[in-house]
Amino acid sequence: MSDSTHSASALPDETNLPELLSSLEDDETDVTRLQVDGKEVLIIGTAHISQQSVDVVERIIELEQPDVVMVELDAERHKAIVEENSWQNLDLRQVIKNKQTMFLIARLALASFQKRMGSHTGVKPGAEMIAAMHAADTINAELVLCDRNIRTTLVRAWRLTPFWSRASVAASLAAGVFEKNEINEEELAKLRETQNISDVLEELGGALPSVKKVLVDERDTFMAHQIQTTPGQKIVVVIGAAHKPGILRQLEAPISPETIEEISTVPPRAFWSRALPWAVPVIILLAFIYGFTRADVETMKSAFLVWFFVKGGTAAIGSAIGLGHPITLLASFLAAPFTSLNPTISVGMVAAFVQTMVAPPKVRDMESIGDDIAELSGWWSNRMARIFLIFILSSLASTLGTFVAAFWIGKIVTTG
Repeated sequence: MSDSTHSASALPDETNLPELLSSLEDDETDVTRLQVDGKEVLIIGTAHISQQSVDVVERIIELEQPDVVMVELDAERHKAIVEENSWQNLDLRQVIKNKQTMFLIARLALASFQKRMGSHTGVKPGAEMIAAMHAADTINAELVLCDRNIRTTLVRAWRLTPFWSRASVAASLAAGVFEKNEINEEELAKLRETQNISDVLEELGGALPSVKKVLVDERDTFMAHQIQTTPGQKIVVVIGAAHKPGILRQLEAPISPETIEEISTVPPRAFWSRALPWAVPVIILLAFIYGFTRADVETMKSAFLVWFFVKGGTAAIGSAIGLGHPITLLASFLAAPFTSLNPTISVGMVAAFVQTMVAPPKVRDMESIGDDIAELSGWWSNRMARIFLIFILSSLASTLGTFVAAFWIGKIVTTG
């Protein structure tokens, strides 16, 4: 290579392990051995719900005895894995206050999909990462979390996705929750093949280029940089097979700190995204001011009552569809007409917060939520999922109420 201080070259036969790994039979194709800046690096491409991947990871770490084991996790996901009771310690009220409800729903949807797929193979999602961590501990190797922060990844994916494509992202996420396709080890082995991975990523890049760029390409760059900069003589890297081709390409040249800083930064919300929430209250206030100058007091009183009851009524109906507590329905009704005038708080936040207070989820709800939300009925039967459902439905219903009320008020003012 032109840069003699940096190299990432495969050994003469990169898909074949040394003789001592011959017992792995055909599993060698999941492993690539490289030299990176004088370090010996073994990259294992895994499927997150595959027992074969678990076996390969355990065997290679045991036989190779690396001084560093890197796993495709960030600190937040690592904590979720090692603290199995993390859901029980979740403070939903704080999540709602910090406006992280949609982020948590997205995390749950992804986790539910992986968990259900894992049920077909009998392997817990992320089992190969757990195996890598245990194996590293057994041989006293340093454990390095090499993935980018999950919040940064998801927020970047959302904010860098064009507005007209966001509906596709949300629909795909929702569809994944209820997808019933089954998969076995043979199909997982095919999915780990480089050509199949390339085909899938090419299809994703064509349909949603911004999503593919953030979820795959940027993370490839981030993890490759971690491999380049982590000290050690021998490193075993455990990553999802989808990231392996991209990481191998990225390792061919140094990655600058400026590049890592750029892809580790959450971009600001677009101007229209910041302005739109304020546009609604401004239009409403201007409409009422216009009405007061053109109509009599009785007409404006009628307009206000329409706004209050339509906004409140639709929000309460949304909460009712989510089987909210009667107090939640009342809170939704009273809050909706006024939260529309304050973009910093939504009726969904109010409804979810009140529901959490009057009907808090039990330990069983938190432990089983990943399984429950895979079924449509589970969104109502699980108390924690019901809080999220009320958040979504009351918000959507209130938005619908805004258009209905605006149309109705327009007719009252112009005819009054």
